[in-house]
Amino acid sequence: MSEALVGRSVEIIQSLDCQGMQCPLPIYKSSMALKSLAAGEILEVVCTDPASPNDFNAFARQTGHELLKSEDTDSVQTFWLRKRPS
Repeated sequence: MSEALVGRSVEIIQSLDCQGMQCPLPIYKSSMALKSLAAGEILEVVCTDPASPNDFNAFARQTGHELLKSEDTDSVQTFWLRKRPS
């Protein structure tokens, strides 16, 4: 699947549905999913936890993964993370 992010087209390698989950589950599941990806690959995460934007910003800063983009549509947040180089 390809998605236009920040003016460029990227391939989403894995999508993770965390709707209905509360912190810390979306971050935990994202962390586990990123372990299975190669450096530079993209993970898409869909959440409904209102704390997710702050959580994913902090997660990216603390782990070195790149938060490419985030969107909030009708209380559903979507995040695109690029796995950090090894």
